Amino acid sequence: MRTRAKMVVGVAAAWLVSGGMFLSNEAQALAGGRAMAPSEVAFARLATLAGEWEGMQQGVAIILTYTLTADGTALMEEMRPAGSAPMIIMFSVDGDRLLATHYCSAGNQPQMATGPIASASSPSLEFSLLRVTGLKTPGDWHNTGLAVILEDADHLTQRWSYEDHGKTGINVFHYVRKR
Repeated sequence: MRTRAKMVVGVAAAWLVSGGMFLSNEAQALAGGRAMAPSEVAFARLATLAGEWEGMQQGVAIILTYTLTADGTALMEEMRPAGSAPMIIMFSVDGDRLLATHYCSAGNQPQMATGPIASASSPSLEFSLLRVTGLKTPGDWHNTGLAVILEDADHLTQRWSYEDHGKTGINVFHYVRKR
């Protein structure tokens, strides 16, 4: 495993062992050889999602698979609703914020970002729409935001906001780590 990936995995493991509390600069330095920016710590916390998760939404079983990729610089989420095409989200660090690009089965790609992350102690990451590509018409259905809530090591909630021809709504998904 390369150095960056080892650092992310080490920080993620330390975050889990610490009970999800904010890592001290000393712990971060041990994990990566230097103090990490809050956005890097938040990304490392997301990396703890690696593995499989399962949930149910309106009677449809959903499997999430998280994979750390690109030498530890990106986290890929594959969402597979039963009977539907899979969708992908790519999470990465961009300076003092995190980015999430959702490759939707609706054929569009909402690109979302957190605000500047000053402290990585919150169990929730809130992503807001920057832009969306692939819309056939401006009013087409598309996601406009995502909240990722890391409840504990085995429970995850996602709250998606969307817009469809001027109407807005929210879908909430609850997942449990697959054992």
